[in-house]
Amino acid sequence: MTSWPCHSTGDSPSTNAERLRAADTLLLGRTSYEGFRSYWPAIADDPDAPPLEREISRRNNAIDKVVVSDTLTPDPAAPWQNTRVIGRADAHQRIAALKRDPGRDILVFGSHTLWNDLLAHGRVDELHLMIGPGVLAAGTRAFESRPPVSLRLLGTRTWDGSGLVLVQYAVEPDRAE
Repeated sequence: MTSWPCHSTGDSPSTNAERLRAADTLLLGRTSYEGFRSYWPAIADDPDAPPLEREISRRNNAIDKVVVSDTLTPDPAAPWQNTRVIGRADAHQRIAALKRDPGRDILVFGSHTLWNDLLAHGRVDELHLMIGPGVLAAGTRAFESRPPVSLRLLGTRTWDGSGLVLVQYAVEPDRAE
């Protein structure tokens, strides 16, 4: 499973589309899911939207979505096709089963709390971090605490003029523990 905690800025829409093309499941926490559901479905048919955003919308609409939440019920999820809601108590077991199933990548966009939990419990294989040139005095930390893993750099990517850097890491069990 690939965790992808980033926002669409600079040329990241092309990277987001690339990741979606390689995936068959999108795993989201409730907050990210509600944000995606409120934005992406309508973009597919918006003639004023850039073609790449329309592609991302079509892919988000078609992909199997799994939402980890104890508060979201299936009814609010119903308007967005191919959506299942699983509870937090069952999440690790259900996600492990998803990973064992044949198929393409399982992708996590945003969902900070979810991917931190999955990372700490050995459910993330790769971590892709998009780093921008902003300096903040406050905000959400990338990691809530030091996860019991080591990160091995697989690659980096930059975009001319954007200041963005994408770093891709393999997630490995921490050998020091």
